Amino acid sequence: MRAVLDGHVLAESPESETIRIEGNFYFPPSSVNTEALRESTTPYTCPWKGRSQYFNAVIGGTEVPDVAWSYPDPLPRASAVVGADFAGYVAFAPRVTLEAS
Repeated sequence: MRAVLDGHVLAESPESETIRIEGNFYFPPSSVNTEALRESTTPYTCPWKGRSQYFNAVIGGTEVPDVAWSYPDPLPRASAVVGADFAGYVAFAPRVTLEAS
């Protein structure tokens, strides 16, 4: 599975290694193109998952705001609800296309 924005691959992983939470596929940290993402200053805290980190995509020198997010340190009860530790996994906004790889 690939996360693609304007023809640029932001993450790629077998679907079996992603974690689906609330309809979003979260990609393992090792599958994310970290050169294409830059931390955003957008704050958000989910009531049951905890504090998130948003990311902007950097494509050809242009920064596209808040295309991805992650929970670097999810609340312990969140991992129990999901059934897996998703710390550092990255999900993508709807403007990013998910496609089979």
